[in-house]
Amino acid sequence: MADKLERYRSKRDPARTPEPVPDAPSPTPGGNAFVVQEHHARSLHWDLRLERDGVLVSWAVPKGLPADPGTNHLAVHTEDHPMEYLTFHGEIPQGEYGGGTMTVWDTGTYDVEKWADREVKFVLHGKRASGRFVLFQTRGKNWMIHRMDGAARDPFPPLEPMLPTRRTKIPKDASAYAFEFAWGGRRLLVPIDGGRTDASREHPWLRGLAESFGSRTAVLDGELATLGGAELLVFYDLLYDDGHSLTARPYTERRAALEALNLTGARWQTAPAWPGEAEPVRQAAREQGLPGVVAKRLDSPYEPGPSKSWLLLPP
Repeated sequence: MADKLERYRSKRDPARTPEPVPDAPSPTPGGNAFVVQEHHARSLHWDLRLERDGVLVSWAVPKGLPADPGTNHLAVHTEDHPMEYLTFHGEIPQGEYGGGTMTVWDTGTYDVEKWADREVKFVLHGKRASGRFVLFQTRGKNWMIHRMDGAARDPFPPLEPMLPTRRTKIPKDASAYAFEFAWGGRRLLVPIDGGRTDASREHPWLRGLAESFGSRTAVLDGELATLGGAELLVFYDLLYDDGHSLTARPYTERRAALEALNLTGARWQTAPAWPGEAEPVRQAAREQGLPGVVAKRLDSPYEPGPSKSWLLLPP
């Protein structure tokens, strides 16, 4: 019988990597476990592994499992892995094959609907990964993965920013608003999906931010501002989070979800906001030479285009 782990062992030195390197496959015929591992290696990807005849048949999926049937994702068929890899997590040393951090993203069981040399249909039963999928081979050695059931997430919202209306006086019901600095920068909406963002084409340094999200989807609203002579991206709204659109939610809910992300980095941060504190924020804006203050109604949804729920006030 062919040794299904020969290729796996040939790429690993058990004296240099904490990965399991067994002598032979584990004889568990009929097993139906799966694992998806998040792998921060040379490039972020997810490893899908399905138990089959005592080994974990594996595919590397650069953008993770597709969330809806409208988008197929690349899946690179890799070597079979040992069953011990179902629970493996840790740091593979740099310089070794697959060097980087690996965590278990989800695990569970799966049902096989079809298993052929060029096509595998299956149903995942996990906490985060669930639904019907098909892996199919295209030309050459390339594989793709397709979701066969309904969308697992809301569609992304239109990437059009909400804009404030100019006003000279503080609203009388100031307690119904949160007050933020007007930064005087350039508006930037940042969509994040599969640990990547299209915004990195113009701003390559955003790749680190996108990768830090892992498989979490998001659309962030912010502004490129110059503070202390350095360019900084300040985020002040969250339109989409982890598969759910937040545009219909009130500002207070979106703001709480944004702050929960704890976005703090060398090139980005979460903008501060002060509910009901109109005059102190205006005074601080004057002292810092900022162009004004934005008053945002606490109960306002996110409305692309000009809105009277956001007011741009002079400092």
